[in-house]
Amino acid sequence: MPRRALVAITALVLALHWLVLSGVPLAWDSPAQPTGQVFSTRSIAAAPPPALPAATPVAQAAPPAAPPPAARKKPPARTTPSPNTSPAPAAAPQATQPPADATTTTAEVGTDTAATPPAETLAPPAEVAAAAPEAPASAATRPAPPAESTTGVDITPPGAGTGQAPPQAPPPARLPPPTRLAFDVSGQAKKFAYSARAELLWQHDGSRYEARQEISAFLVGTRTQRSVGAITAQGLMPDKFSDRSRSEQAAHFDYAQGRVTFSANTPQAPASPGVQDRLSVFIQLGALLAADPGRFVPGTEITLTTVSARSADRWTFTIEGPETLNLPSGATPALKLQRLPRKDYDQKAELWVAPSLGYLPVRIKLTQANGDFADLQLRHSGAP
Repeated sequence: MPRRALVAITALVLALHWLVLSGVPLAWDSPAQPTGQVFSTRSIAAAPPPALPAATPVAQAAPPAAPPPAARKKPPARTTPSPNTSPAPAAAPQATQPPADATTTTAEVGTDTAATPPAETLAPPAEVAAAAPEAPASAATRPAPPAESTTGVDITPPGAGTGQAPPQAPPPARLPPPTRLAFDVSGQAKKFAYSARAELLWQHDGSRYEARQEISAFLVGTRTQRSVGAITAQGLMPDKFSDRSRSEQAAHFDYAQGRVTFSANTPQAPASPGVQDRLSVFIQLGALLAADPGRFVPGTEITLTTVSARSADRWTFTIEGPETLNLPSGATPALKLQRLPRKDYDQKAELWVAPSLGYLPVRIKLTQANGDFADLQLRHSGAP
């Protein structure tokens, strides 16, 4: 009996399972159930089609309106296709309406963007054209720098303006004899005042030269600049300039290729006759003054390319006039030159050279854009 009862119960359970499984959809068959729900929801969405005819006449591009009747023929079919077909007409009119809106918006944006750029592009030329008459006055003075860069040195008498044509050849120079200069240094670094000692060693044998400047300060460290190169009738012709504090960076002059390369991998710079580095420029300026003192009256400008360990720039020095300095070495007649910054972060350089020392520098003051400065004043001079 237990077995018969077990068999009977098993059969009954199987029958009940068959009935349940055949009458109730499973979870993975649920899409059939949502279709009814989707149909009900999309039947609500189907209500908008009456409003769509209003949109279709606005667009006037209503040839797609033909699909709705064809789509309505499908709803009479079974319920399952009807939900699939009803969304189709609903989607079709909606698809037609958004494109109409999208096209109108894109057309409006397109016309606006298409119209505005010409207006904007035409407006600036008008402004440029309006500004053009004023530009020649300044432009007439601006083309000088490119011409200067080809020559390397440009000497402008006072009142002549920067538009004067550069000389045909670099001006002559007369170099001072080898000398050792010792300086007292006062300055400021990052709002910290300091004092230091500096030495400028100038040596040459008539064909080659070496200039070496070293500044040492307690808690600040040591910085050394060195320039080596050849000597020509026009003065110094640097081959290499190095600048060392914690590490060394250098500029290499290749006159055969007409370029200056930098160890810091910064962009190359052109090398032309008369180009100087940040150290040789102070000696070269004195050499130009020594060769023809009467030519460099107050107001005269000397423009030349100056190369640092990372880049090159055009520096213009103006002859300020004679002064008598009270230096640690004593009262010294000198001639002042000044280089004013042209850009926001340019360095201001003031240079005093002494005719009694072959126009070697007896005071150098360098001022940074942030207010930091170094002021070197001659304490002693003698043979190397």
